[in-house]
Amino acid sequence: MPRPHGFRYERHADGTVVITHGARAAGTLRGARAEQFLAEAGSGDAQLVMARWTGNYKRGNERAARVHPRNRG
Repeated sequence: MPRPHGFRYERHADGTVVITHGARAAGTLRGARAEQFLAEAGSGDAQLVMARWTGNYKRGNERAARVHPRNRG
């Protein structure tokens, strides 16, 4: 499974955290959820944490989809 990449987060003065993927906003966190995210991102792989928090991560069905008759090129 490829590693997630292209995520960034910005921490604003009011405590809000905005997660972006590419040039688009992928999620906004406030309050306790923002603090929990910052703790997780600081202690692990930040790209993987951001992908998980925004829902943009592989779900394990890509291999099965590759061999489906509709997807065989």
